[in-house]
Amino acid sequence: MKELGYYNGKVGELSEMTVPMNDRAGFFGDGVYEAAVARNGIIFAERDHIDRFFRSAAKLRMELPYTKEELHEILQGLVDRMDPGDLFIYWQASRGTASRNHLFPGEDVKPNLWVTMSLKEVKKPGEPIQLITLEDTRFLHCDIKTLNLIPAVMASQAAAEAGCGEAVLHRGDRVTECAHSNVSILKDGVLVTAPTDNLILPGITRAHLIRICKDLGVPVREEPFTLDDLRSADEILVTSTTKFCAAADRLDGQPAGGKDPELARKLAEALYDEFRRETHDI
Repeated sequence: MKELGYYNGKVGELSEMTVPMNDRAGFFGDGVYEAAVARNGIIFAERDHIDRFFRSAAKLRMELPYTKEELHEILQGLVDRMDPGDLFIYWQASRGTASRNHLFPGEDVKPNLWVTMSLKEVKKPGEPIQLITLEDTRFLHCDIKTLNLIPAVMASQAAAEAGCGEAVLHRGDRVTECAHSNVSILKDGVLVTAPTDNLILPGITRAHLIRICKDLGVPVREEPFTLDDLRSADEILVTSTTKFCAAADRLDGQPAGGKDPELARKLAEALYDEFRRETHDI
């Protein structure tokens, strides 16, 4: 199967799957999600993604009707049904199916689990990407991976229309993250990355990058940084589940980074090599 859909135990071709119109995901975006990649039947960093999924649900006071191990078994069972090849995996839980009401439904209403899978090549980071900066207009719960993504959609569209691969968001002068990635900088051999407060999502790849830096003896500072810091950085690094670690060479149409390419390349290759090892590719 090249594309697969799952909804509360029902499995089928993604294009043929349907969901109830009164699922709260449709009314309110009332839910949380995760996305991961897989190779050779192995979901990369699966436990990290599942842990964050449960943390996000708990922050929305959503009690998931399955354990982490049961969710793993669902995901792995679906992976095993797919055709051979790299996979992009998405899953979400909405608060449930109920008549439209802003209040939480009763305890008898359980969260709905959606999963989609599709064949998609996981590529090694290649050419540098271009970035634009935009004011961060999202709400103040960016640490929760919720379904409310309209600001990210609009920022991504603005980046694409500017011929860029991502939009770097900022609140005033403080850089937060990108539309669908984390952003960090290298300065004088130090990785500087925003702290995991309520203004950014605690990215899985970001966490792996921090650990790799520590393994390689690269100092790490988890602290806020500014637009001026971004513009003067030796390198700008964008990290995500699908990008791994990509360096930027332009920011708002001006040259950016390019002052420590060896370290940027070393970190990017270390992240990608970890993915290959964990998915039994090397």
